[in-house]
Amino acid sequence: MKNRRDFLLAATAGTLLATPAMAQFGDLTKIGSALGTVNKLTGNKIGLDKLTGNNDPITTSLKDAIYGDASKDGFVPKLPLQKLTSLARGANGSFVLQAGYFEFHAQSYCFHAGTHGPGGGEGYLYAPTLGSAAQIITQIRQNSYAHPEIDQHTIQSLIWAILARAKFESLNDDLKLAAMRLMSKQQLATLNRGALDYIPPEVLNQVIGSAPPALRQALNAQATMRNMFNGGSYSFGELERIAVISGRAPWGEGSIQVPSGRWSKHPDGYWIKYVPSGYSHTKINIWVETGSICIGKPLDLCTHIAVPSNTSCQRLGQSNREYGV
Repeated sequence: MKNRRDFLLAATAGTLLATPAMAQFGDLTKIGSALGTVNKLTGNKIGLDKLTGNNDPITTSLKDAIYGDASKDGFVPKLPLQKLTSLARGANGSFVLQAGYFEFHAQSYCFHAGTHGPGGGEGYLYAPTLGSAAQIITQIRQNSYAHPEIDQHTIQSLIWAILARAKFESLNDDLKLAAMRLMSKQQLATLNRGALDYIPPEVLNQVIGSAPPALRQALNAQATMRNMFNGGSYSFGELERIAVISGRAPWGEGSIQVPSGRWSKHPDGYWIKYVPSGYSHTKINIWVETGSICIGKPLDLCTHIAVPSNTSCQRLGQSNREYGV
């Protein structure tokens, strides 16, 4: 088994080193070098949007969570509550929707390192997964259903590595093997060179130092995690302490008042609400009205992000894997 493991890692490393990274973040090899030179010569401040081309891995934010319905606050369908797992499963563990009222305890994932975990009574609203790495991170969650042997901590660590733009070759063996099972070769190639590798450290530090406090906190967390991944020495507990801030979250800029358990009307026609217990476990309720256009269609929770009404808190990527199973 060890020989096979070493062979797989060696083969993948060889493939990746021979394959140019996809242009996920634009041509930052040239851009980063040029901006670094300009910055040194002119002393101009360079914004993070210019360094990354406004192409963050996950961009979903509160402004994308436009589906909440205050008129349904406190509403409980007058139907027996059923387990969502009683429905037929489709591709990637998605659920084939039927009329009724359902509950599911999902494995969920932190999508915003350097922010607070849930727990302050904030409401969470549906939004789609958006950003330059949206397809990759969605596919990781989808493919994880067929790989129950890959535990939630490993998947979370891989997601953090992508969000921090860590190098594939610097990840530990467990993360490399998980990535090989959950991602395509082309997608793996995008991890071989993170965009921020091409930005001079002094330029990146200048940008982080000039950012607003909340953004600076998140950027520092990403930088610390990236260094941990690239250094090859880290534990899940160490990553988690950096990514998830403990204690009650302050009221973030742009936050809105939303009670816990507010329903969102999904564009496909069903109602959904999210109540997290920490970032890794979200209770989800689904209400499908009789005669709804969504009956018979797939519900793929891997495309969902539960967005907090308090911008100081974690965005939570959902999955089709059941928590605690």
